[in-house]
Amino acid sequence: MMTEEMLIIAKENLQTHTETETEEEELKSLINPLHIWINRASAHICYHLIPLLTNGEIFGMETEISLHLLDRKSCKELLEATVMETQDLASPVLRSVSLHIELDEAFFEADVIILLDDILQETIPSVEDCIHQVTNQCEIYGPLIEKNAKSSVKVVVMGKTFANLKALMLMTHAPSINPQNIVTVTMLLESEAKAMLARKLHMHPAGIKNLLVWGNVSGSSFIDLSKTELYSYDSAIWGPPSFFRPLLDVLFDSEWMRSEFVVALSSLSSWEIHCVGMAPAHTIATVLRYWYQDSPPGEMVSLGVISEGQFGLPEGIVYSMPVRFQNGSWEIFTELEISEKTQEYLQILACDLIREKQVALGEVAEMYPQRRGTRVACNYLMEEDQVFQAEQDLGISTSGQGVALEKDGATIGEETEGFPNELNESKSPEEGNIEELIDGNVEEPIDGRRSS
Repeated sequence: MMTEEMLIIAKENLQTHTETETEEEELKSLINPLHIWINRASAHICYHLIPLLTNGEIFGMETEISLHLLDRKSCKELLEATVMETQDLASPVLRSVSLHIELDEAFFEADVIILLDDILQETIPSVEDCIHQVTNQCEIYGPLIEKNAKSSVKVVVMGKTFANLKALMLMTHAPSINPQNIVTVTMLLESEAKAMLARKLHMHPAGIKNLLVWGNVSGSSFIDLSKTELYSYDSAIWGPPSFFRPLLDVLFDSEWMRSEFVVALSSLSSWEIHCVGMAPAHTIATVLRYWYQDSPPGEMVSLGVISEGQFGLPEGIVYSMPVRFQNGSWEIFTELEISEKTQEYLQILACDLIREKQVALGEVAEMYPQRRGTRVACNYLMEEDQVFQAEQDLGISTSGQGVALEKDGATIGEETEGFPNELNESKSPEEGNIEELIDGNVEEPIDGRRSS
């Protein structure tokens, strides 16, 4: 077969084969789907999230997406069922869906990463152990994101256990990723508060705007109603669609705000009590839609982001603040004016986050070394008596979830029960053993976030 004629035929065949391969590669390059990775994909929240990601409303009907579902080996059968159901959606924007049970291949070519909770609260003996577990996970995930994901990847952290700290540790262990591309979702708590107010005022919750959540998404947080606006509220005063009434000019039941509103918010923890993932999935989808398509003009959205000293807060912690999404990025509403009392309380809320960071980095051994442990981290922010005075003025503890309502220079507040150093169930995990990141012997509980 080495005749001159056969050599000419072989050369032509090789040239044709090379041209065919080049054409195929060019065609494949035209197909450039958005790669979306979801960890702990066996969770209930993921089941509700997938249809929202594939309906074309978040990324647009012209953008195809490839879904990658990551979880433990023990969840393979459930992941296979989820993959089949996702394919059954027959979504025109879904290019592919795949399951992954090996960490080495995680986040490959990722454009968007959605990190759901990995901590099984029932089995963690102490707050410090929980923090170390979160840190260990980020020491695994961070380098994987750094190595496999695209440099422009957007990371959305959603969870019930030290979500702010997880975002911060990911920034630490994936230093080449822009810190502004790693955020923590706060809107679930914001939506719960809006729904409660809407039921009280007999209006649609979509008409409640600029309700702000400050602080720790999965710990001590502060519901700020001082800037909240009501649109399309059924009252004696009406106006065009742009007309609004300040909430505190309409809602006069201060007793309800001090008691029922605060207590209900601190005990909702909807993921664990009355929800199997619908509301959390919707908030993740909303954050992504705002990120890719901009948030409503003039509207403030609560988001856990890295602090660079805005509002006088300490730098280098992930803190929930009001932001706006525009042109594929977000920016903080730095022009927002806050009172001195609110500023003092925001500093107190930063104490837990600073202490969590110190424990995670090994700078201190205990989260709460004494009964008023959060004050240890606060000392360099304000003096001891200032902290006590701020709490008394605001009427809200440094732990748990609080609401402050400013009107005519006065502040209405209420203290929620419990204090974090007590290791009660509203602040910390129950006793037990820590399970590893990928462990086939652990069942997945219904996902939820820690009660604040």
